[in-house]
Amino acid sequence: MVLRHTVVAVLATAGLVASFAAPAEAASRPTGCTVPVIGAVCAPETAVLDGKQLLRTKFAALAGEKTSRTALNNLLAAARSDLTAGPWSVTAKKQVPPSGDKHDYLSLAPYWWPTTQPTAENPWGCPFVQRDGQRNPIVDEITDHAYRGRAFAAIYRLALAWYYTGDARYAERAALDLRTWFLDAATKMNPNMNFAQGIPCKVDGRGIGIIEFAYTLSQVVDATAILATGAPGWTKTDQAGMTGWYTQFLDWLRTSKNGTDEAKAQNNHGSFYDMLVAALALGTGQRDLAAAIARDAGPKRIAPQIQTDGLQPQETSRTRSWHYSTFNLVALTRLAQIAKHVGVDLWHYTAPSGGMLFAAVGFLIPAATQGRSAWPYPELDFRQYAALDVLHAAADAGDRAARTALPRVPVPPGGDLYPVRPAAEQLDDISTS
Repeated sequence: MVLRHTVVAVLATAGLVASFAAPAEAASRPTGCTVPVIGAVCAPETAVLDGKQLLRTKFAALAGEKTSRTALNNLLAAARSDLTAGPWSVTAKKQVPPSGDKHDYLSLAPYWWPTTQPTAENPWGCPFVQRDGQRNPIVDEITDHAYRGRAFAAIYRLALAWYYTGDARYAERAALDLRTWFLDAATKMNPNMNFAQGIPCKVDGRGIGIIEFAYTLSQVVDATAILATGAPGWTKTDQAGMTGWYTQFLDWLRTSKNGTDEAKAQNNHGSFYDMLVAALALGTGQRDLAAAIARDAGPKRIAPQIQTDGLQPQETSRTRSWHYSTFNLVALTRLAQIAKHVGVDLWHYTAPSGGMLFAAVGFLIPAATQGRSAWPYPELDFRQYAALDVLHAAADAGDRAARTALPRVPVPPGGDLYPVRPAAEQLDDISTS
């Protein structure tokens, strides 16, 4: 009962509460508002997530609301493991990128395979050929891709765990992970992806490799915004360093050959490119750029990709059609959330042909609720729960059909985390399949 009264009192005064940190410590932290035990009582200025929704969920969980509390417990179960994992760095890999600098991110195209046995003269077994949807295990010998996945996911969970609990351990570990990957001179990643998804004996890197940062870097942008509400161990210098890294990476995305190549993609790659650029723009204070991307996304991304009935033909033609149909909507629904922050409504954009985001989500509902038998397209590894987050996103945007369907969609391993991190993620991880 005491906690409930405290929650009510804080809610009543949240806009007026100042930081309770000691003066010297408060001076080094980003501007924030925290109170003892409860922690942050500010809505973070996130790029994808709705900061006000996070604040409402925080107090709902503190007050014992069942859905929020269950989701938070699931989040904390994962975040506790993050406290002792890592930190990770691109410099840990054995291989050296073509630049000669281990600070450059390096990865190989996952669906490309050798055609001959490797020899001393031809150590890769070139030439390589593509096998769509079939991941070459040699890709995982280079650790950057896997370490990126673990680091970015841990940073996001830890920042959220601190925000909801006020436990300093989560913030301090997130800060360590962030500094190791992005800021410390000995371990930081250079802000480029010049050597992502290269193909041996063919090309050092490709624009298509940018998707390896897909939505996960936008989660890091949100994580640093959350920490900036006054997290212990996270300073104004740290925040400025991250903003500088984001700014340099955004410039690389918009001006490099790999970046401009990816911008031209007409499928999920183009969707993720726009989402990432818009998130970085908003995260670095470039609201006009974020708004321009959001306004263009209707005719540029939704119209050519979604048919009147919601079919995404460029994704259903793949051998992993279910995965890629949900995956593309991860990008587009997250972009719709960014767009909302800058006054653009992508959920209700309707293409001249009649295609719209609500239709694309609705197209998934039969298989999401009934299983593989309701999905008549190729899929090497059908995971029914992959659609859960995009249905959540549509329901949040007012889609009654999605909201009605949600209770009939299986939850992924680890539980349904959407209530505490309300933005779509790729739930059917195929990075090692």
